[in-house]
Amino acid sequence: MPLITDISQLDLSQTYTYADYLTWQMSDFVELIRGKIWRMSPAPRVRHQKISFRLNTLIGTALRGSKCQGFAAPFDVRLKRSTPDGDAQITTVVQPDLCVICDPTKLDELGCVGAPDWIIEILSPGSMGHDSKTKFDLYEENGVQEYWMVDPGLKNIVVWVLAEGEYQIRGEFFAPGLVAVHTLPGVALEWEEIFEGI
Repeated sequence: MPLITDISQLDLSQTYTYADYLTWQMSDFVELIRGKIWRMSPAPRVRHQKISFRLNTLIGTALRGSKCQGFAAPFDVRLKRSTPDGDAQITTVVQPDLCVICDPTKLDELGCVGAPDWIIEILSPGSMGHDSKTKFDLYEENGVQEYWMVDPGLKNIVVWVLAEGEYQIRGEFFAPGLVAVHTLPGVALEWEEIFEGI
């Protein structure tokens, strides 16, 4: 197989696995969604990066002394699915903006294998549908316990928590006040600190 250095060398109608993904040496960031290539948006806008940095700082402070660890994109999260014969095959690799993992056995030098406990996606105009539908469904079916969608334009946070295998909305926050983290009891982030200056 030829060395893949550009996305144009790949057949976007084909299905790929994580083993294929590891061989690619492209400068473009891509995600693999159920075996299909998803080209990620260009570099995020400044307000996206400001919110990401603030969340990263606030979460890092909240996790001090905890077994949980936070990670920011680019960071590969590999989600497994079982084939009919019972073998686990990885055909989905996503790069959430931020994630928290409390089970250290899910971590290796390449990223995370399995569902993080908490994922945050910061919505961008080019990724709105991807984050609110495709990734929402993926995270729900793979057991991500808590999913936050943060919208810089609307300055809101929508919090979803997994209950009996389905996401239930736990709140939409669009004004100063605390936003509770359900997977980390006792932890809450201040809305105003997240959106300061946005």
